[in-house]
Amino acid sequence: MLEIESLTKRFDTVTAVNELSLTVRPGEVLGFLGPNGAGKTTTMKMVTGYLAPDGGAARVCGHDIVTDTIAAQKRLGYLPEGAPSYGEMTPREFLAFIAQVRGLSGGEGRAARDVAVGHTGLGPVLDRPIETLSKGFRRRVGLAQAILHDPDVLILDEPTDGLDPNQKHVVRELIRAIAPTKTIVISTHLLEEVEAVCTRAVIIDRGRIVADGTPKALMAASPSGKLDDLFRTLTRSDLAGTEDAAA
Repeated sequence: MLEIESLTKRFDTVTAVNELSLTVRPGEVLGFLGPNGAGKTTTMKMVTGYLAPDGGAARVCGHDIVTDTIAAQKRLGYLPEGAPSYGEMTPREFLAFIAQVRGLSGGEGRAARDVAVGHTGLGPVLDRPIETLSKGFRRRVGLAQAILHDPDVLILDEPTDGLDPNQKHVVRELIRAIAPTKTIVISTHLLEEVEAVCTRAVIIDRGRIVADGTPKALMAASPSGKLDDLFRTLTRSDLAGTEDAAA
């Protein structure tokens, strides 16, 4: 469903992603971990077609993201960092716009919107301008647009950022519910999130993979049995933030 082969990106003299290779299969929920500047967000931007790689390739359901961009993007949903949207629109208007962009019109578009709204709990704020919403609700609008067209592959950059504990629980339940029929990659700095929803975890540092396995296997590889201790051992810093400096 998602194939990354020797993916590379440089910014001047800095190599943000260094020949990274990774395959994510149907039904997998991959936790993508790394310290600031490790290359997480840069990788996601290349995989989704928003940043051109300097080398290597990424394929979504067999479609090359560079040479067959539209076909690849039709099969994926993307929640970028910050959940950008049009602040003057209401969630209802924004999701209707996204449905049109995705080729869903009329009753089909309304039905897709209603399902996404139901999954993300946006009903109470559906007709309020997005710019007036809390960070948590804006994040949920971003998640709703990502799942609107029922994509095969979901790329989620910090999906629970800004959510309160109850909202985080709802989003994690949603991810667990849809995971069997999708391929999901989650960039997160929350180790509890990896343990709660991910079937596999990859740790990167300086643009390279330094660990890959199930959360249980990675914890077993740590002398203390804790994922955060293994993370500190394998990378140049702890999980202090969510932003990729290179991105």
